[in-house]
Amino acid sequence: MGNYAIAIHGGAGRLMTGSLTHEQEKAFTDKLSDALQTGYTILSNGGSAVDAVEATVRVLEDCPLFNAGKGSVFNSEGKNEMDASIMNGKNLKAGAIAAVQTIRNPISCARAVMEKSTHVLLAGHGAEKFAEENGIDIVDPSYFHDEERYQTWLATKDKEGASWAGDTAIITPEKKLGTVGCVALDSAGNLAAATSTGGMNNKKFGRVGDSPIIGAGCYADNKTCAVSCTGEGEYFIRQSTAYDIAALMEYKGFTVAQAATEAIKKVAQLGGEGGLIAIDNQGNISVPFNTSSMFRGWITAQGEKFTGIFR
Repeated sequence: MGNYAIAIHGGAGRLMTGSLTHEQEKAFTDKLSDALQTGYTILSNGGSAVDAVEATVRVLEDCPLFNAGKGSVFNSEGKNEMDASIMNGKNLKAGAIAAVQTIRNPISCARAVMEKSTHVLLAGHGAEKFAEENGIDIVDPSYFHDEERYQTWLATKDKEGASWAGDTAIITPEKKLGTVGCVALDSAGNLAAATSTGGMNNKKFGRVGDSPIIGAGCYADNKTCAVSCTGEGEYFIRQSTAYDIAALMEYKGFTVAQAATEAIKKVAQLGGEGGLIAIDNQGNISVPFNTSSMFRGWITAQGEKFTGIFR
């Protein structure tokens, strides 16, 4: 059995050390640890990287602490609207959904698009119809309502510049960046990546960020690496950040750490903020970010475990 490893993120932002109570910080790190262990258990039992990243992201989608699934922020119409994507590094197959409001676990629908359709990206009502036809769990939109998120939206929806991506349930009127994601290497040497988000608080016009865009917010290729991004999605789209890391590794011979660091530097040069998790085909992990905080964790090929929030 070969190396296997896993990394996750729960959003990047501007939280400063000391801005969370001990109880709040523990709640986040405990859930990150739970999600990590879910995926790592699959890997340690010989399961696939695709199974591991889907199951891990589902844990985060089901937790209202994070801006994905049940913890999603509200758009300008006071509704929750979610995006997700997944990619299999073994065969370069990928699936994604965008702007859905009734799919309990968007990442599972993204996987169904990858495995049960000839498409890559489905959006809106079409994605929801596809989900129903393929036995994906559908819920009433009220399932996603989180009162703390809602009160934040009410307090900020009429203010100038009130759109931001919330990384946690603790949102204040300072810019924060959201999304959850997972990357994994399984014992067969296969890589996978998954990304899921509730998008930007108070977003308008059906805005879609980088999370469901293959090559921007999510990418995996067994030749190089698997990547999941979080941050100001428009900048990650413009830089094709997730694919850029794989390209730097393949064409320039960069290590995963060198490539990931360079990719985040490019985002910053455009004026963007955020971070990413990346893992190569040997199990090496890189987690660069240019914000003051990023909810993150990993278990290395050597079994070393870490969870953290602040820089």
